[in-house]
Amino acid sequence: MKITTAGESHGKAIIAIIEGLPSGLAIDLDEINAQLALRQSGYGRGGRQKIEKDEVEILAGVRNKTTLGSPVALAVFNRDYENWKAYMAPEGCDVSERTLTKVRPGHADLAGTKKFYTQDARNILERASARETAVRVAAGSICRQLLKTLGVEITGYVRSVASVKDEKEYTFEEIQKGRLSDLFMIDGKKQDEAKRTIEKIKADGNTCGGVLELRVKGLKSGFGSCMTYAEKLDARLAGALMSVQAIKGVEVGLGFEAAEKCGSEVHDEIYFEKGEYVRKTNRAGGIEGGMSNGEEIIIRAAMKPIPTLMRGLNTVDILTKEACRAAAERSDVTAILACEVILESVLAGELAAAVLERLGGDNLKEIQDRYGRLPA
Repeated sequence: MKITTAGESHGKAIIAIIEGLPSGLAIDLDEINAQLALRQSGYGRGGRQKIEKDEVEILAGVRNKTTLGSPVALAVFNRDYENWKAYMAPEGCDVSERTLTKVRPGHADLAGTKKFYTQDARNILERASARETAVRVAAGSICRQLLKTLGVEITGYVRSVASVKDEKEYTFEEIQKGRLSDLFMIDGKKQDEAKRTIEKIKADGNTCGGVLELRVKGLKSGFGSCMTYAEKLDARLAGALMSVQAIKGVEVGLGFEAAEKCGSEVHDEIYFEKGEYVRKTNRAGGIEGGMSNGEEIIIRAAMKPIPTLMRGLNTVDILTKEACRAAAERSDVTAILACEVILESVLAGELAAAVLERLGGDNLKEIQDRYGRLPA
């Protein structure tokens, strides 16, 4: 299975094509649109979320709300396009307007203008923008619906915002039922503290990031492989999450904490009870030797602060080569809740690909039958 996206931030639409989905999968449009709405929510968001109201349109591959086995094409149309048509239209437009030459540190602007040989960073930022993730959420929601038919569920929450950290550990069910709507944190007092911190950062014209934790429940053992590095499940999942804008670090299970401990404090001892293998800890985060081991998958990702600051950082104008302040595009103080929704979707997409590669099959019944015969 493969997901490809196209489209610009202020273009007509963001497009995704999913190749390799089986036939017979019922598609819940309301669920896709609910995920898109979540992506636009959260404390600390900026003005664009008031302009766009994202909804998916399925262009191909689905008939009567059921996949056909052919590529599925999705579109999330940009309502703001009408305000940008004069500067973005592929049929012809005025490219001298809305140019960006005061490149922003931390963004793709400068490296992109060098690589793609342009003096207008608008040509770079339109694609590098996190607006692209809208359709990744739509595609990921479909993959999530596929996984759910196999009993595989995904959830997650925000562990920290800026310096405000929640050090408690939560069960899958506590996360599913307990995350709070403003920031997807669990502890109400921590979330209130995080909101106050966001307001202080906003007043300073600054931005902030945080740490997110994702969980996968119900995935059987043996997905991924120890035989080739490209098939290692932890490598694939880390790579998928790192492909999301602003993600600068990923860890599985204990992650970096494992480097500080002895082996007896890191590895999960194995027992055989009531006819099956069991582990009484899950420090590995559900992945051993590049393969799922049947335990919950636990992954954390670090989101850096958004690089577009309203007060701007020191930079250079690529036309004049003079020192200046970086351009200020419409932006958020933080998009940590949105990032969590996006990461769940990206995780679902990569897991679905790994599942389908192992199971094969052209229709959902074949896949469900094969998955049911696998050992836990």
